[in-house]
Amino acid sequence: MSTAQTYAYSRPSGLTGDLLGLSTSGGTTEAGPQAHPHFFSGLLTQAAPAAAGLLALADVAQARYHQPRPTAMRDPVVTCNGDRLRMESFSACCGVYARLDVLEGALDGEVVARGTTNVDVNGPLREALARVGGSDPLHLAVGADELAVTTLDGAVVEKKVPLPQRWLRGFAEVQVIASGFDLRAELGRNEAVRFLRGLPRQPNLVLWAAPAGRSLRTASRAVPGAVCLAGPHRLATLLPLLRFARALRVYGPPVATGSAPVASAWELELPGMRYVLTLSPEVYRGFSGEGAVLDALATDEAADDADLVGALLTFEPRVEPDLLAERSGLPIDRVRAALTQLGTSGRVGYDTAEAAHFHRELPYDPDQVAAMNPRLRAARALVDEGAVRFTEPGLAVVTNDGRPRQVRFDGDRVSCTCPWWADHRGSRGPCKHALAATLARRAGQETRSSSATEAGV
Repeated sequence: MSTAQTYAYSRPSGLTGDLLGLSTSGGTTEAGPQAHPHFFSGLLTQAAPAAAGLLALADVAQARYHQPRPTAMRDPVVTCNGDRLRMESFSACCGVYARLDVLEGALDGEVVARGTTNVDVNGPLREALARVGGSDPLHLAVGADELAVTTLDGAVVEKKVPLPQRWLRGFAEVQVIASGFDLRAELGRNEAVRFLRGLPRQPNLVLWAAPAGRSLRTASRAVPGAVCLAGPHRLATLLPLLRFARALRVYGPPVATGSAPVASAWELELPGMRYVLTLSPEVYRGFSGEGAVLDALATDEAADDADLVGALLTFEPRVEPDLLAERSGLPIDRVRAALTQLGTSGRVGYDTAEAAHFHRELPYDPDQVAAMNPRLRAARALVDEGAVRFTEPGLAVVTNDGRPRQVRFDGDRVSCTCPWWADHRGSRGPCKHALAATLARRAGQETRSSSATEAGV
């Protein structure tokens, strides 16, 4: 199922001489929604790597790594956080997230406003970017001033692009997943080039990369400290950037010997910028089905706190939980839970390099995210139908289509007797029965059931 996203640009983006003009569409700024926000005017001091990075983003947006076939172009999302520009895209298959952070060292100009928008990346612009080389800087304009927009009679460009619900869910999921990553390895330029160019290209191959001296060694099974590399061909957009690379950093969650495949992030340090790819656990698995957001979406308290914390965000490049706790009056643990909730609706992203959230506003309705999660919808329906019954503290029976499933709570851990849980053991988020039991438990049903049992009812 898809929703239609209409991009309305005042003109096509273009590269004319040494001026790179990126046209904007339907963004949000500190001052509120704007049709054509103007974020930055100045110099892009590292033109060649920035042009190559923008092309790499566009390549990811058009890619379908599992069962490749032609797909519509989805324009990158750009956020101006004051001292940097963040450009993001997501693959059509929902399995690869890409971001180019153009940092303060590569920008020299005026920040007109902070906020988030889409920018037009069209065919002629891509051809022009591919020709950018040398060390000369480019003049960069992200959006045009209001006067320029109003004088472009008849120059409006519209693109109507179907945005699959899986694509929108994946954008939210990847931020929550990445917040559980740690730095696992760092390679210098020469080692990074040798490692990436030596990778096999089989599309469905799952490798594990573990530190070995100053490089990485690949194996077919997980070991502690290793990072999963599912589908090495999905790192292909890193290769054109290697001539600019200074280092390669690899991030992932903790794993044990024989662990199942997990997501990972691969970051190239470029002059004044970073390019990062986050890969789903397997080529055929998009982030949209990982279920990392479901616990956060099912928490009423976090949802209320997210409204408060979200009102305090001002497109900071780095969100400081301690400062938000002071401003909101909330304990730090509730602020962190609120940030997770905001991540599920696309209002914050996560930067593994800085181990911090950043504020942005994806150009879609955040209320869609909860509605687009079928497991959460099914769990709420089970609660509404009275299908959840607590037989004792920490143990619930959830009856679905006449089949009872036992859900057991053990501290922060939850398990279920359904086939989904047997297959995934929580690695792809909770099943609908565990979610339903969690929702009922938070509503006090467990306590009421225990009281009724003690009273002999």
